[in-house]
Amino acid sequence: MLEELPSHRQLRKLVADQIRTAIFEGRFKPGEWLRQERVAQELGVSQMPVREALKELASEGLIEHVPYRGARVVALSLEDIEDLYEHRAFLESRAAELAAKNITAGEIAELKVMLAEMESLPPEGIAQYRKVNRNFHEKIFHISQREYMIRTLVQMWEAFPTMLIGNFAITAEQPLPERDLQDQLEHREIVMALESHDGKRAGIAMKTHILSAVHNLIKSLKVTQ
Repeated sequence: MLEELPSHRQLRKLVADQIRTAIFEGRFKPGEWLRQERVAQELGVSQMPVREALKELASEGLIEHVPYRGARVVALSLEDIEDLYEHRAFLESRAAELAAKNITAGEIAELKVMLAEMESLPPEGIAQYRKVNRNFHEKIFHISQREYMIRTLVQMWEAFPTMLIGNFAITAEQPLPERDLQDQLEHREIVMALESHDGKRAGIAMKTHILSAVHNLIKSLKVTQ
């Protein structure tokens, strides 16, 4: 019996997964041009699924399309990381300030469950920690009920982790031990401010948390470069 050939959609996903893995593992370097012909030949497929896979990866922030030149792996500098975090700090602090006015007891309870899970995870549970941490932040800015701000922050959270991993693969997938207790305290302060419906305190707590995180991240990345 002949093996069933993958559908067009499945093939595009397979190609995207292989290119994504190559970026994460450093086989495709930041700034490297990805010629469709070469990639298709290496993967043993036609150029069409490669073209579509590159579009998908561009939406994730891993690839950028340069007019008349083609596609290349995004090269993220330390300055870019600082800029991204500063944008996050500005928007998420405003979102936390607004969320403090709208948050319900049930939503506070959800945030506390996330806090408890993050605090209970061992160092090797970094992948799950990052997932819950993202859910924690997204929960807060969705409570702000500001649709444009929410869309902007969702896009930032979609793109930034993949760009970071692609450029700084080892560090991005490892915990920063000195951040463990600091993160816990900062997260708790954010939740306490929200629970007391103190918008100003919540905004300051969120901004402090994000800027503190980027300070430690930049310091760690400089050591590994």
